Amino acid sequence: MKRTYQPNKRRRAKKHGFLSRSKTSDGKNVIRRRRQKGRHKLTVSDK
Repeated sequence: MKRTYQPNKRRRAKKHGFLSRSKTSDGKNVIRRRRQKGRHKLTVSDK
C-alpha cells in the first residue's frame, strides 16, 4: 500500500510556501500568528 505522504519539494513550497500564504487573507493570518509567536520559520520556504 502506498503511504499518504509522498515528499516533493516543489509541491510543498507551492502549497505551504511564503508566497502562497501571502496570497490569501487566511494565509496572511497564519504568517501574522507565527510572527507574533516568535517562530524562527514562518513558512516551509524559509531557511
